[in-house]
Amino acid sequence: MEEILTHDQSRFDAIKSRLTTTTTTGKKGIKTSMATMPATSGTLFNSGNYIVTIGMGTPKKDLSLIMDTGSDLTWTQCQPCSGSCYSQQDPMFSPSLSTTYSNISCTSTECSLLPSATGNLPGCRSLTCVYGIRYGDGSYSVGEFAKEKLTLSKNEEFDNFMFGCGQTNDGDYGTATGLLGLGSGKLSIVSQTANKYGKVFSYCLPSTDSSSGYLTFGKSGISRNVKYTPLLTSLGGSTFFNVKLVSMTIGNTRIAMRSSMIMDSGTVITRLPPKAYLALRNTFRAEMTQYPLTKPLSILDTCYDLSNHTDVRMPTISMGFGQNVNVGIQPQGALIATSRDKMCLAFTGNDDDSEPSIYGNIQQMTTQIVYDMAEGKVGFSPQGCE
Repeated sequence: MEEILTHDQSRFDAIKSRLTTTTTTGKKGIKTSMATMPATSGTLFNSGNYIVTIGMGTPKKDLSLIMDTGSDLTWTQCQPCSGSCYSQQDPMFSPSLSTTYSNISCTSTECSLLPSATGNLPGCRSLTCVYGIRYGDGSYSVGEFAKEKLTLSKNEEFDNFMFGCGQTNDGDYGTATGLLGLGSGKLSIVSQTANKYGKVFSYCLPSTDSSSGYLTFGKSGISRNVKYTPLLTSLGGSTFFNVKLVSMTIGNTRIAMRSSMIMDSGTVITRLPPKAYLALRNTFRAEMTQYPLTKPLSILDTCYDLSNHTDVRMPTISMGFGQNVNVGIQPQGALIATSRDKMCLAFTGNDDDSEPSIYGNIQQMTTQIVYDMAEGKVGFSPQGCE
């Protein structure tokens, strides 16, 4: 857990360093077909994030990738791994065994899209476009920028999907095969499949290691109970999804807040402005006086020793977004178990108001979350994994 929290803080620092303000626009999407796939806890892959499996190549090879709404580029480790590769759970993708693989030229317009997706200028090796991306914790991937046949489900296939074929990769990816870029930039899987799915996707993150959620592209399957809040101006060059946080409610106490908030499936713990977090923490502690506080863990400063308690009663927590959208937080998303007898409040405060607020994946669990880029909105529906 300490390693996950350390990595989470590094990701937050990286997001903070990337923030710039731009304007997001989009055309009205078309309701078309859909593709859906299971989303599972990354625990089996030694990751605090969530995993989905896609198909790549001809014949199709399954790749278990980390879901990431804060990144655009999709990449996977590739044979022959001419640099160095970390240990992964699935067999490594071999482009030489696929009849539909092709490298992208370093003089092509596609290669010029890489800086906005990676933050780095592309390289050129034997006329092949070379990508390089480094994350906030020092993790990185470098390799050929390529095109390949993408398979999302049985009847949902896409030719010439642009992705990174990593030859030198290292960092905190657990044993997943790479990363699935669900951001709002031009190279994200959302944008590359826009003609079919209208820049709409949704997911529900499961609350336990043994349960399953899903990732769905397209408007089909969206609950009728979804409540939408507008997307604000995009931060970080057009990758991030940003909404307006207006309040939090703990038990019967409502705390007013005025903060933009990044929706991020790749961050575990929710970040709040310092004053807002202190109000949340103090209210929560006042509701939990029957349980003894114990020493903090990493970025979590409100932890409880529950060794003498078999039944824990905690106040309800909900988050209020623009357009009167209120989203309840499941108990598993409010208190996180850090050991057998220790649980911590799964929120943390920023150092100052200039730092970004982030809605982490542990608070998103069991809620259907809909990203409609064409309409410029994000939606929430409770009990979305059912």
